Amino acid sequence: MSNENNSVNILNATVTEAYDESSIQVLEGLEAVRKRPGMYIGSTGELGLHHLVYEIVDNSIDEALAGFCSHIEVDILPENIIRVTDNGRGIPVGIHPKMGIPTVEVVFTILHAGGKFGDGGYKVAGGLHGVGASVVNALSEYLEVEVHADGKIHRQRYECGKAATGLVVVGETDHTGTQVTFKPDPTLFTDTTVYDFDRLAKRLQEQAFLNAGIKVTLTDLREENGRCETFHYEGGIKSYCEYMLNKKKERKDTLNALHDDVIYMSTANDDSAAGVALQFNNGYDTQIVSFANNMHTIDGGQHEIGFRASLRATINAYARKFGLLKDANPDLKDDDIQEGMIAVVSVKLKDAQFESQTKAKLGNTSMRTLVHQMIKEKLMDYLENNPNQARTIVNKSMAASAAREAAQKAREASRNRTSLSKARMPEKLTDCISDDNTKNEIFIVEGDSAGGSACDGRNSTYQAILPLWGKMLNVEKARADKVFSNEKLTPVIVALGTGIGEEFNLEKLRYDKIIIMADADVDGAHIRTLLLTFFYRYMRPLIETGHIYLAQPPLYKVSKGKQHMYAFSDEERDMQIEQFGGSGNVDIQRYKGLGEMDPEQLWETTMDPEQRTMLKVEMADAEKADQVFTLLMGEEVEPRRKFIEDNALNVSNLDV
Repeated sequence: MSNENNSVNILNATVTEAYDESSIQVLEGLEAVRKRPGMYIGSTGELGLHHLVYEIVDNSIDEALAGFCSHIEVDILPENIIRVTDNGRGIPVGIHPKMGIPTVEVVFTILHAGGKFGDGGYKVAGGLHGVGASVVNALSEYLEVEVHADGKIHRQRYECGKAATGLVVVGETDHTGTQVTFKPDPTLFTDTTVYDFDRLAKRLQEQAFLNAGIKVTLTDLREENGRCETFHYEGGIKSYCEYMLNKKKERKDTLNALHDDVIYMSTANDDSAAGVALQFNNGYDTQIVSFANNMHTIDGGQHEIGFRASLRATINAYARKFGLLKDANPDLKDDDIQEGMIAVVSVKLKDAQFESQTKAKLGNTSMRTLVHQMIKEKLMDYLENNPNQARTIVNKSMAASAAREAAQKAREASRNRTSLSKARMPEKLTDCISDDNTKNEIFIVEGDSAGGSACDGRNSTYQAILPLWGKMLNVEKARADKVFSNEKLTPVIVALGTGIGEEFNLEKLRYDKIIIMADADVDGAHIRTLLLTFFYRYMRPLIETGHIYLAQPPLYKVSKGKQHMYAFSDEERDMQIEQFGGSGNVDIQRYKGLGEMDPEQLWETTMDPEQRTMLKVEMADAEKADQVFTLLMGEEVEPRRKFIEDNALNVSNLDV
């Protein structure tokens, strides 16, 4: 009852309050930006902090697009102060005819003021909104601008968005350009004001790729021996495409391009220009990055839609024209064609329309048409003039299509198998008696011999045994259809009951603990790694929810008379020998494999919950783990073997 009364009181108070001219608040100057910074830079966290730098750099990039700037320098000064210097024309310093103050002051203190409106300043610019410089000024504790123009150095200082000094001449100069120095306001950026060098470097490198020939230098002066990197690429987005392929090669040494040169296409009209660089490779990953007026459109937009649609239509048209696709064959899909493709799509246009100030998605439908028509004409010309490369590209797409269809069939078959009753479980599975899935555990054992010992030594009430033979499929190097139909992986999939990939359902898991039990040698470590790779790729929730374990069988049995101890390392063995009085008084048995242990020994050392030691597999950083697995699954055998020998128990952040 009291809640209802409170609601009435609040409603009455709202209705009876005066609402007249005095109720309308007017925020003057840049107060609106300081009041609601997220509306202008997305957030006041780390992303917004770095966005301030991008806004100032974008103004220098616009000078480069106009043909007046060749070098941009970005310095991170002590106290995380940013200084951006370019050799462009310099912001105009004369009195603005409408505002009656220096034009540079207009640029830094008035929203929607700049050379990006109308036809007088820039034909192509980074954004429609024209708020960059003034927003950075508004969100800075202080900002100083220094303009080199007409033989003089002009300087002005602002504090919290307002002019603290007039524009004054402080010296003479023999060049032109603009230097902006600012310190983000810590009262607004309360999470952090510390700049990340690598984050800035990535963005500045993109700008150098997107503007062929321009030089961009980033220097960290926060420490005495700070970092410095210079980005300069004459090849533009062709160089960008090559760079991305080389980065992938660093992770996977078998990755190779399907054609010698990057496919580059460009077109332009009075108001717009578009360029696309393409590189197909023998891998499976797709990487498409798109830009509009040098802004990374992370959410795509019309230019990317036009590219994807025209790429699909053109490849299919070529394949049918030259008989690679028969009438009975369905068209290749986007995923088929884009498998193993790296692409950079860059457009520049006069009136760019973005969905927000952060410019994540391009809305100009004219760019969809421009890019679509360019791909249709120029990619077809390339394919027809390079028939060998064209056939290789189409054959790769057709193989991807066949794999996709096979994977779908195998996935359906796997789903059907995993829904079967216990009576239809894998032939080699020796299941447990209990139906309590929250307490049962399954040992995936290397080899039939070890599997036999495990079956005889287990507690049959809650422990199941599934022996595997030989080394299973390396899923890092296989398409999905091979995984779904592999004879060594299928028993694991069926026994666990969850399905895999898109069909995975953790609620159907038949065992609480999945324990990989392999020999304590290099080959055993390799098998563990292959299984972990499989779980990571196709059953990742098992790792994320803590269901995967590694058994730890001993390496030695140290005995004296009827007394014995088990050692799990050479160091532990030596300590036990000393405890028994020295090497002359003991017998030492070296276990070469699990099959050499009798059932009692295997239970006592490796399977008994009261005595065993196991490693629980955890996935604290999925991206880092992905890189480790890629390294482990590379083609170079000896480096991989050495890595496994050195790190077999540390893969994927394993903790006891």
